[in-house]
Amino acid sequence: MSFGEIIIILVVAILVLGPDKLPEAIVQVAKILKALKKNIDDAKSSIEKEIRINELKEEAKKYKDEFSSSNQNIRKKLSFEEFDDLKKDILEKTKVDLTFDSSKNDISQNLSGQNLNSDEKPKLTSLEEKMEK
Repeated sequence: MSFGEIIIILVVAILVLGPDKLPEAIVQVAKILKALKKNIDDAKSSIEKEIRINELKEEAKKYKDEFSSSNQNIRKKLSFEEFDDLKKDILEKTKVDLTFDSSKNDISQNLSGQNLNSDEKPKLTSLEEKMEK
């Protein structure tokens, strides 16, 4: 708006509203413009936040896709033969003999490794001897 247009609007406003109601009308117009500006600023900040959120989502998706492709490449490089070899090595290192062989394990053998007959008394360990004294 140019300065001339503003003066024409003021002259029309004075003629239409009169000098009594003009100050009240100007205050009301100023309040409306202030509220309108506030709403526009709020909408603008909301839009900017949404744009930023979308950018972050796209960036996160890009990193997720990159991670997934790297993970797939690693899985492809590890062949089934290599996997079987690794599995075999792990099983050999953690192998536990859970079989029961009666020739190796005598029922009368106690935890300390002493073979006991039904009429023999087990030998006391040094800790048990000290406790008895």
